[in-house]
Amino acid sequence: MSSFLDNYDSAFNALLDEDVFNLPQSEKERLLMPLLTQLHHHHASQCQEYGNIFSQYLQSSQFDSLSTFPFLAVRLFKHLDLSSIHAENKFKTLYSSGTTSQTPAKVVLDKATSARQSKVLVKILQGFIGKARLPMLIIDSPEVINSKTQYSARGAGIQGLSFFGRDHTYALNPDMSINWNALNTFCEKYQDKPVLVFGFTFMVWQHWVLQLSRSKHPLSLSKGVLIHSGGWKKLEAQKVSNAVFKASVKEATGISKVHNFYGMAEQVGSIFVECEQGHLHTPVFADIQIRNPYTLDVEGKNTTGMIQVISTLPTSYPGHSILTEDLGTLLGVDDCACGRKGKYFSVEGRLPKTEIRGCSDTQQ
Repeated sequence: MSSFLDNYDSAFNALLDEDVFNLPQSEKERLLMPLLTQLHHHHASQCQEYGNIFSQYLQSSQFDSLSTFPFLAVRLFKHLDLSSIHAENKFKTLYSSGTTSQTPAKVVLDKATSARQSKVLVKILQGFIGKARLPMLIIDSPEVINSKTQYSARGAGIQGLSFFGRDHTYALNPDMSINWNALNTFCEKYQDKPVLVFGFTFMVWQHWVLQLSRSKHPLSLSKGVLIHSGGWKKLEAQKVSNAVFKASVKEATGISKVHNFYGMAEQVGSIFVECEQGHLHTPVFADIQIRNPYTLDVEGKNTTGMIQVISTLPTSYPGHSILTEDLGTLLGVDDCACGRKGKYFSVEGRLPKTEIRGCSDTQQ
């Protein structure tokens, strides 16, 4: 175990030294494949369930490419206890959010995996919001942070993003109404100054933007940047497109810099952030494949299929290669107009007739 971690940490730290979005895809894959191969064999030997599932792959010492790399179905994290660490090394358990009728996904973290996730999250987001710790407005209630050992995905998301902020201010009360005293104090203090605003997409829309619009109380946060994620299914049901969302945010708050990101509880830290062109980008630490829903073959550009998410981060649980129930489209490689290298893509929604789950499709 220690020899694996020594070799893994050495290779991963070399990846940390790379520019997050500046490696051409071919060079990136050259660096990813040895790490992913190490992770596969590590989890096969340390997690009995993973080893049983992939016993036919264990004779392979190396995989040829990302397209041949094995993956777990995301739903298994709801039904199996997928852990590659001993119980005494458990640092925290992360649960995906869901309704009372759903079984949440469970992810077990040790301190090393948690620290790795935080480092990578910082590296990725610094490319969009800079390195300065900005005053931070959180579109949620402080009650969402309720445990030091068990986190909902919402709570974990807030904890992760809080590293980027200071003077953290929660914009909502426990009943999801706006906390006008806190919000007005924040806006008066930081009006016309750079600020960071974070929230889950549906909550930003339903409990902040719409409430602001109805109250006829627009804010002046014109130098702010909004980072948001998740909950698009509910917005799509209300006929709220990404363009409508951004226009409404600007009208209600003055914020024009708005970045969505795609991520999930089963792969915390590996997020795919929307660039200025409206495309989701793969960082150097992670990648995607688009697979045909019927054959599971890898699709090329401009064909919608199931998204496979690939990450070099998790050593405490086998979450390094996951086939999601989300549909997406590969838009291009190394040639986005924003200048970032690697793959860029869009998310189209969920597979029909799958159980709906998500890191933010919840209300208190």
